[in-house]
Amino acid sequence: MLSERGKSSAPPPGKLRGNLGAIAIIFTVLAFNAPLGVAGGFVPVVIGSGNHEGAPATFIVIAVMLVLFSVGLLAMSRFMHSCGAFYSYIVAGLGRVIGLGGAYTAIAAYTAFCCCGYAFCGLVTRGLVADAFPGSHIPWWVWALMFWVVSAALSLANINLSARILGVALVAEIGVTLIWGLRVFINGGPSGVSLHPLTPSAFFGGGSISVALLFAAMCITGFEAVAVFREEAKDPVKTVRRATYGSVVFMCGFYAFVAWAYLTGYGPDALAQAADPIGSFKASVRTYAGTVAYDAVSIMLLTSGFASVLANVNIGARYLFTLGGDGVLPRKLGKVHPKQGSPYIAAAVFATICLIGAIIIPAILGIDALTVYVDLAAIGGVCLLLLMLVTSVAVPVFFRRTNGHTASAWESKIAPALAAAALAVVFSLSVIHMPDIIGADQTVANIALAVIAFFAIAGIGNALYLRARKPDIFQRIGRQDL
Repeated sequence: MLSERGKSSAPPPGKLRGNLGAIAIIFTVLAFNAPLGVAGGFVPVVIGSGNHEGAPATFIVIAVMLVLFSVGLLAMSRFMHSCGAFYSYIVAGLGRVIGLGGAYTAIAAYTAFCCCGYAFCGLVTRGLVADAFPGSHIPWWVWALMFWVVSAALSLANINLSARILGVALVAEIGVTLIWGLRVFINGGPSGVSLHPLTPSAFFGGGSISVALLFAAMCITGFEAVAVFREEAKDPVKTVRRATYGSVVFMCGFYAFVAWAYLTGYGPDALAQAADPIGSFKASVRTYAGTVAYDAVSIMLLTSGFASVLANVNIGARYLFTLGGDGVLPRKLGKVHPKQGSPYIAAAVFATICLIGAIIIPAILGIDALTVYVDLAAIGGVCLLLLMLVTSVAVPVFFRRTNGHTASAWESKIAPALAAAALAVVFSLSVIHMPDIIGADQTVANIALAVIAFFAIAGIGNALYLRARKPDIFQRIGRQDL
């Protein structure tokens, strides 16, 4: 039945303004992923704990999965009119009850990512200051607070300003990583350059394929950032399509390149060196690209983390903006700044939530920055995998249940079904291996999974309440004219 998908009689909320092109949106997606942080912190894990020499091929496999996912997503996006991204897609396909559960899950994901980003920035800054000024004992959360102030201020401005900041940071960190990789291949490493890591035989050749797929997929989270900025893109249909495929190809290609260069640089010792991901990555940079590049990477790990935080703040604010526009959350959250064209109230509220979760609570309870970073990154990653899985299921349901919205069988059925199957496998692996992801016992892992379930159930419960008690607000959930 389509009774939950009828037109809303509520007036549309304020319109976000921006003139983002495909490149600017790709920069935002990449900033969310923090390429240098992933290169140093996650790629060696795919090598060491995953399928070893098959790590580069693993990223190619993940690219195929994301392209399949994108086919259905882009086909459905032609009929979408809200910047709620996965939330809006789930509403259109599976109804408002499941959709609001997805929205709450998304807010949990971006809040978790943002909080762990502040912890990362505080941790890295504390280390840099301690190296420069031995004996310094300034708590990590003091430095995190400094980054919070800057990111909160930028989130209140027009999105084009944030995109320029992200662009400068990304060009620098990607540039130094590419220089290191090229120097590795020019040098040849201990055993020379081999194409074997890119082959199927390497992918299936050893280690744990399941863990490799899981951690590789975690490297590409934040994928929906493309659709979130649809209202602020110029020529949305073309821009979103180009940005979607462009971000998938670049991210997966970049991380495959990094994994290949890492394996080449260390040769037979790569597996042993991967036990210290960031340390071994920085050591390889020093060996092949020199001390200047090493120092630059040490600093850019910080800028990479900050760029990720800024991207998360922008995305999280737009989720609150969409829910405010729907009337599910206070309507003021759906207001747009008259000059900046930004969701300034939603941005301020989201920043405040992150301040409490990332800085105030850990500071009061004495929680270490590393604990905040690892645990919340795991929660955010699993949340997004769940959202992608549910969205891939929503696509074929949407085209089957709606009239006048057509797409080819490949776009509406085959590609989404293949993507759903692949995502179901990766999500299941993330649940099974949660203790490995967060580096804790099963009890802590169960608590993390319970947090994810709580937000999803809370969203569903709120939707059921609204349907029973406030049907006018319930009908506005998703804001889709389908």
